[in-house]
Amino acid sequence: MARAYGQDLRARVLDAVAGGMSARRAAVHYGVGAATAIVWVRRARQDGETAARRQGQPKGSKLDQHAGFLLGLIAAKADTTLREMQGRLRADRGMGAGVGTLWRFFAARAITFKKNRPRRRTGPAGRRRGAPSLVRAPT
Repeated sequence: MARAYGQDLRARVLDAVAGGMSARRAAVHYGVGAATAIVWVRRARQDGETAARRQGQPKGSKLDQHAGFLLGLIAAKADTTLREMQGRLRADRGMGAGVGTLWRFFAARAITFKKNRPRRRTGPAGRRRGAPSLVRAPT
C-alpha cells in the first residue's frame, strides 16, 4: 500500500497556494498530482485540516455488533450452514452479509465445523484387497 505524502510537502503546497499560486501550479511545482493538491487546499479551506488522514479500512467486521446473535445460532445448532446463517441474519436482523464475510468472521474467532462421522475413503494405494471369491465356504 502506498504511503501518505509527508507533512512538510503538504505544508509547502498549502503555503504556495496561500501565497497566490494556483493549486494546479503548486502541484506541478512540487511534483504531486493536481487532484491531490486541489483536495488538500479544499480541506484546508473548509475544515482547516492539513494533516494526512488515516489510510486503509478500519479494523473489525460489520458483523462484530451481531456477534452474540451469530454465536447463539451456532450454540443452538452446531451444523448450521453459512447460507442458513446468512438468511437468518437478513430475516431477524435486517442485515445483509455475504458468505465470505461470515466465513471470515468465524475464521477470525477460530470457529470451524468439521464433519466427525467416519469418512468412507479408499485404503492406501497398492495394497488393495482382491475381488471377493465366487466360491463360498461350506456351511
